[in-house]
Amino acid sequence: MPTISLITAVLAGRDDHLTQTWNSIATQQLPPGWDWQWVVQEDGETGSPATRIPTNHPQITYATGPRGRAAAARTLALDHVNGVFVRGLDADDQLTPGALTRDIEALTSNPVGWVVSPALDLLEDGQIKRGPRDPETGPLPDNCLRDGEEAGLLPVLGITTTTYTSLVHALGGWPALPVGQDVALLLALEAVAPGWMLGVPSILYRRWPKQTTATRDASQPVINTPGMRSIGLARADALRHLQWDWTKITTINTTVNTAAAVEA
Repeated sequence: MPTISLITAVLAGRDDHLTQTWNSIATQQLPPGWDWQWVVQEDGETGSPATRIPTNHPQITYATGPRGRAAAARTLALDHVNGVFVRGLDADDQLTPGALTRDIEALTSNPVGWVVSPALDLLEDGQIKRGPRDPETGPLPDNCLRDGEEAGLLPVLGITTTTYTSLVHALGGWPALPVGQDVALLLALEAVAPGWMLGVPSILYRRWPKQTTATRDASQPVINTPGMRSIGLARADALRHLQWDWTKITTINTTVNTAAAVEA
């Protein structure tokens, strides 16, 4: 049975909303014949976030590992992933109804290697706001995201990306950046494969004081500096220069295509 896998990196002490994240997965309706898998990778080895979710559920894997921030945790989680597709999901965010079905349908129906979607900001007072720069629905123009990131105006959130697991492996997983690793992976995906923009938001993106993209620890802010941005841009540009390309080559269970990265 083809599977879509979700990876959540979680840090003890910042797992307040993990149960709500789980609830948003548990209520997802998938296309016939599809299954989901949730890999929760703790950035650390306390085991305490596991108390917030049903770790005995057959579709949930909970793993621990040395502290290394979200990029390391997500990449470690790949060892447990068994899905043909994979997407990240932050421990404080929630999937919207139908999010996984829309991802699967877009990837199986179009000659693309990845999809992104709008996000809804979930504010502390309960207000929900949509992003101001969502691209048009459909195939994304080449360099659309790269150019937006270079200008400091990336039109989507990297955490909305769903792609082929094999393609994430081929690109080396999430780069070792303290923040913005999902954006850097997305830029690399754009450099080697066409992408698709969905029209319906896929996540509620929580804005709150313990947001890990906003804090190093309980008191120190993290700044996504131009230097961090340039690392992701440089990798994407290098992939384009090397002309490393992706193609969809075979069929799995008559419903989904696998991916392979090949040199052009």
